[in-house]
Amino acid sequence: MSLAAFRDAIAEAEQLIRNPPFEITEQELAEGLDYLAGSIRSAIQMAFDYDLEHPVLINPTHQYARQGLDNPDAIYFNAHLAEGASYAVSGCRGTTADLSFQVMAGTYSSSGAPETLAAFDDRSLDIAANGTFEWRFGPELGLRKGSTLIVREVYSDWNRETRGTLRIQRLDTAGVPRSPASVERIDKRWGVAAKLLTGRITTWFAFPEWFTYQEPVNTLTRPAPTPGGLTTQFSSIGHYALADDEAMLVEVPASDAPYQAIQVGSKWYVSTDYEHHQTSLTRAQSHVDQDGILRYVISERDPGIANWLETTGHAAGVMMLRWQRTDQPPGGPRVSVVPFSSLATLGSLDFQRVTPSDRAARIEARQTGVARRMIS
Repeated sequence: MSLAAFRDAIAEAEQLIRNPPFEITEQELAEGLDYLAGSIRSAIQMAFDYDLEHPVLINPTHQYARQGLDNPDAIYFNAHLAEGASYAVSGCRGTTADLSFQVMAGTYSSSGAPETLAAFDDRSLDIAANGTFEWRFGPELGLRKGSTLIVREVYSDWNRETRGTLRIQRLDTAGVPRSPASVERIDKRWGVAAKLLTGRITTWFAFPEWFTYQEPVNTLTRPAPTPGGLTTQFSSIGHYALADDEAMLVEVPASDAPYQAIQVGSKWYVSTDYEHHQTSLTRAQSHVDQDGILRYVISERDPGIANWLETTGHAAGVMMLRWQRTDQPPGGPRVSVVPFSSLATLGSLDFQRVTPSDRAARIEARQTGVARRMIS
C-alpha cells in the first residue's frame, strides 16, 4: 500500500458522493463534497494517529468532519486497542451532562455494528472529590484485533457546562520510546487511510437503511435503546419529507434524564449546520411548556417560536431524539404534519413566540457554545 492507494480511494469516494443511492439537489451535492473533505481529513487523522503501542484519544468527528448522524452536543474521542493489552483511562470529570465509555470489538462497517465489549457512563466510576478518576481494563474484556474505545462527552447547556480532561495509557508500554518511522510503516498507514475513507462513506449509506428508512415517513419511533450498544442512551428515530407550505409538530414530554435532545440531519446521515443554524436543541436550550411538554416545529421557514428546528434547504432528511443517563424508557414523541400557515394561530405555541432579535441572540449563543469546546 502507498499514497497511490489513498489517491485511488479519494477518486472512488468522490464517485460515491456524486452518485449516491438517493436523489440529491445541487445544494446536497455541495454538502456531500464537503462531507467528503471532512471524511478525507478524518481518515488521515485516524490512520496516522494510529499507534497500538502508545494510543491517544483522537477526535475524528466534529463540525468539520461529520459522520453517522453525529450528535451536535457531543465531543467524540476514539482510541485503537491491542489484543491482550492493559490500559488506564484517567482524567478529571467536567460538568457536562454525560460522560460515557464504550469498548467495541471493531468499528462500524457497511455490514453492521461490531460487538460491544463494555458500555457504561461515569456513574460507574469511582470519582474523587476533586473530580479525578481512573479506569483500568484489559484482557478481561476480551479485547481482540481491531478493538476500539469510544468516549462521548455530552453537553446539555453549551454555554454553562465545561469539558473535563481525558487520557489513555497502555500500561505495558509506559516508558518505552516509540520506534523510529519507516517507509514501510508510512506506506501501510496510507493504505489504512484508503480503507477508512471508502468504508466510512459506504457504512453511512447502509446504516440508515437498516433502521431509519424502515419507518414510515414523517413518523418517530417509540424510544428504545440506541442500536450499536450504547446502553446509557435511548433514542427515537425517523425521517421527514415536507413541502414548503408544511411543518412538522413534534410533542414530547420533558424527561428527568440529565440529557434530552432533538436534531435533524441530511440525507448524508450527518448533522446539518448546528453552529450557525438551530438544527438541534437540548432540553436546556428549549422552551418547556407549563404542562411539561416540549413542542418543536420542524420547517424550512421560521415560524417565530423558540423551539424551531431549521431544515436549512433540505425538503427531506432524518430526525433523532436522544435521552442519556437514564435506565427507564422515556415518554415518546407525538408527530403531526400541519399547514405552515396554521402555526401562527396555534395556541399551544403562544408561550414561546420570539422576535428576530431573539433569534439572532440564540444563534450567537450557539456560535459561542461551539467555540468554547475548542475542538475541530
